[in-house]
Amino acid sequence: MAQKRLLLVEDEADLVEVVKIRLEANGYEVLTATDGQQALDKARNQNPDLIILDLMLPKIDGYKVCRMLKFDEKYKHIPVLMFSARAQEADKKLGEEVGADAYLVKPFDPVVLIAKIKELLKE
Repeated sequence: MAQKRLLLVEDEADLVEVVKIRLEANGYEVLTATDGQQALDKARNQNPDLIILDLMLPKIDGYKVCRMLKFDEKYKHIPVLMFSARAQEADKKLGEEVGADAYLVKPFDPVVLIAKIKELLKE
């Protein structure tokens, strides 16, 4: 089976490293982006199998990135997992409205993260 490519969009360098190591240990290829514009560029150029998307990002926030991808015929099939410290119901609802496939609150349980990724990728 081909290795799944994930795009991790997060502006906190320490968190990027921790999550990337965990994902790679589970057999995923991991691309990273540290702001919303980079996320859009990499999503469009690299066509990842899944995007893990922080909400509070420089340049373009995660909600806008998700909306732009989900409302584009070429990219709307890519599952988006919102990944944020914002735990309010309103935040989750907005995530749904812009097309996010799932919402995971930080701090996160790595086991839950991997399980959610597998579920979204139908592995």
